[in-house]
Amino acid sequence: MSAPAKLGSIDTRSGSRRSRAGRATKILVTCEHGGRRVPADFRNLFAGLDDLLASHRGWDPGSLSLARALAHALGGQLRFSTTTRLLVDLNRGPHNPSVFSEVTRPRPSEERRRILERYHEPYRATVARDVDEAVVGGVRVLHLSVHTFTPFWNGVARTTDLGVLYDPARPLERALAAAWVGELKRRLPGWSIRRNDPYRGATDGLTTWLRTRHAPERYLGIELEVSQRRLDRRGRVPARVVGALVEGVVASLANAG
Repeated sequence: MSAPAKLGSIDTRSGSRRSRAGRATKILVTCEHGGRRVPADFRNLFAGLDDLLASHRGWDPGSLSLARALAHALGGQLRFSTTTRLLVDLNRGPHNPSVFSEVTRPRPSEERRRILERYHEPYRATVARDVDEAVVGGVRVLHLSVHTFTPFWNGVARTTDLGVLYDPARPLERALAAAWVGELKRRLPGWSIRRNDPYRGATDGLTTWLRTRHAPERYLGIELEVSQRRLDRRGRVPARVVGALVEGVVASLANAG
């Protein structure tokens, strides 16, 4: 057996951002679907499935480059995975049926347990530790979980270009999301920018799980979703959009309590 894959990690600076009220906020950026790599031990399962791996089912194109850019510009910490979500979905809880794909779901229970132990659990435990350490140190955490989405789903076109996902029951998340969306609409005319679209922010995900561990004033979990139809020729989110995201969240945090 080969060794478990190493977790991707970049820590650009140790500093945190402060609101006008003087509150320190650590920025943590994660990317759960950053690649379509198949670990050597499981390549036999994906033989002949290159088209599936290259599709939106295999990964989120453009998400990792966006996550890297945001972490760098915001002076935050980055955690990411380049293992295909078709092996195991790091953005789903271990008991969610969709944590495994049509490729891995039929596998024996012992094999699925091994996949969880080697890829799913270490990633989520590392991100949780990052949050825990900041909160114990008295610092609020803004966690940005970065994704892209297919512009067509079940034959229906999605009109959203950029979604900011949050839990409406958590006042700070709701306020930050509203402020950020407002900033983005001013900076990106012609873009359809919406809250909790094309997905709801309170459904099962990494941010949802982390909310159960920390009080609303200590942890803010926001998912970013960018339509893949808005990627440039290199398969990346355009630089001007990255700039708008950075400027918008900085302005929103500066005015936060």
